[in-house]
Amino acid sequence: MFYLLCQLIKHIFMKRQAYPALRSVIVVVCSLSLVSCFKDRCSRTYTLYKPVYKTLAKVRAEMKSNAPRELQKPGKLYIYGNYIFLNEYEKGIHIIDNTQPANPQNVAFIDIPGNLDLAVKGNTLYADAYSDMVTFDITNPRDVVVKKIIEKVFPGREWYYEYLSTGNPDSIRVIADWITKDTTVDCDEYNRLYEAYYSAASADKSGNYASPGTGGKGGSMARYTILNNHLYSVTYSDLNVFDISTPQDPSLIGKSSISNAVIETIYPFKNKLFIGANNGMFIFDATSPSNPVKLGQFVHATSCDPVVADDHYAWVTLRSGNACQGFTNQLEVVDIQDLANPKLLKTYAMTNPHGLSKDENLLFVCDGKDGLKIYNAQDANNLKLIKHINNLETFDVIAWNQKALVVANDGLYQFDYSDITNIRLISKVRINRGR
Repeated sequence: MFYLLCQLIKHIFMKRQAYPALRSVIVVVCSLSLVSCFKDRCSRTYTLYKPVYKTLAKVRAEMKSNAPRELQKPGKLYIYGNYIFLNEYEKGIHIIDNTQPANPQNVAFIDIPGNLDLAVKGNTLYADAYSDMVTFDITNPRDVVVKKIIEKVFPGREWYYEYLSTGNPDSIRVIADWITKDTTVDCDEYNRLYEAYYSAASADKSGNYASPGTGGKGGSMARYTILNNHLYSVTYSDLNVFDISTPQDPSLIGKSSISNAVIETIYPFKNKLFIGANNGMFIFDATSPSNPVKLGQFVHATSCDPVVADDHYAWVTLRSGNACQGFTNQLEVVDIQDLANPKLLKTYAMTNPHGLSKDENLLFVCDGKDGLKIYNAQDANNLKLIKHINNLETFDVIAWNQKALVVANDGLYQFDYSDITNIRLISKVRINRGR
């Protein structure tokens, strides 16, 4: 609860209408540990967040292949050919050469402040930069260049820009980083901050792990996906449709409201889009790619729900302990043979499931602190656990070409499952959480 509070206060201070004096130093409650309490005196520990601004012109000039960085807070994942594209939460994208899976090489980093999502088609990378959609040419991943920027297509995130005067890129400052410093204040000051800002704060910044697209593949926690020369993205309530028939010259051609639920993920299968929300799963028919039509809806308890699908079933994980305010931890198997009327087939208890992936009859589930679980899913009514890799806190997985890429709290793992009786670790790119 208090972690959420710190994120909420941080957001409200970042809004453009916040007083200028408050923009320079963001005070967020990140720990409510009682430091001392003697008689009528007490104090609490805080972390100060000070934004580091850059001009929009400079930010855009740095959107290219720069020197590689260590992984610190990896997010969404996309694989294409021999390369792995891995989001660094709100900072940019790592480019990892996976030509030798036993020895992946971190070769470059694209600086993209505000980046959460990505997708790849051919030699083109699509990524968000706060409210903007940025298109990159990745013909040479070591020399990535921007080809097009569509501004302000993701409502609700544009206020991360601080407009000082005109629309000239040199007059717009962007929050590119944060400087943190621990401090201690007395309880009266804490209470003042709580009363002043908590009730007015907006939603938090939680964002997790990208989605299968033409020729590439991503994890189950995507908000972008590619299907039939179109890129689909979901915001908290809308489905956006981009025409990418000319890959490096995309255009926004449609936007429709999905529901009053909080939309979280999107997953394509054949000509269908499976959209996960905090209260259920929506199924859209994208046979007409520019105008997807809702076919059906499956309702579940309020919870975050990554989803993958095959010809017969949708596989949905529900978990507690997140911004969705759910209390359920389970895997749900949904019969989708009648797309207009999906029905729950079976529920399996889990610890705290996140992302998942399916490769033919193998189902991979990231069960949070309970590690990676691999099942024989030939019979959806009777899943059989083949392998449980514990001692990992896992978030998302892509299973493809007999390799499983797993994002965990301490690194990016790669497993070989060509022999399901001997699933083995072949490499790990470590995370350095120094900041």
